[in-house]
Amino acid sequence: LCILVSFFLGFCTNLLLSQTPEHILAQTNNKTEMLCELKKEHAGVYWYRWSQERQNFEFLIFSNSLGKAMYGANISQDKFSVHGASSRTSYSLHISHLHASDNGTYYCSISQSSQLLLGSGTRLVDVLPLPPKTTQAPLSKKPMRCVTKSKAAGKKGACSPLVWVPLAASILVLLLSLVPTTYRLHRLRRRLWLRVHRQ
Repeated sequence: LCILVSFFLGFCTNLLLSQTPEHILAQTNNKTEMLCELKKEHAGVYWYRWSQERQNFEFLIFSNSLGKAMYGANISQDKFSVHGASSRTSYSLHISHLHASDNGTYYCSISQSSQLLLGSGTRLVDVLPLPPKTTQAPLSKKPMRCVTKSKAAGKKGACSPLVWVPLAASILVLLLSLVPTTYRLHRLRRRLWLRVHRQ
């Protein structure tokens, strides 16, 4: 299979390159990176992207051992950048401001004997949308109002204890104050009843 692909396209994976990671799961507006390591020093590394959705193999960027970069057509320099190690055997592709259109399989590559030798590929599995922001309503500083019995039937909750405790205490005092009065009225009615029957 490698020979056939090399024959038709001039591309072939090779043990001279190792690429990590195999898969990346990212999120919108975040950034990510992938590493390409060479078995020996090379003049520079190419980076390509295969898009399953668009069915195209797109050249992104070439970075030489001096750190100079050459970009493909319509490739944003703010989005893609390559960082190389001093050993000239390690190159990392950095992708920022991720979007769903960045999905695909990314390959690092070197040119050797008129062929492009590809790495194993890093698949950017999916760029997930950001979770929706939840806004919490500010707590009301207004005091809670008591509701009448007719209104309370259709509403949940109760009045503040600061309101109903003094109210209950007042009612209890009122009831206790009525006990002597009731007793006096009862005695008065009995006296009148006895007086009427004596006559």
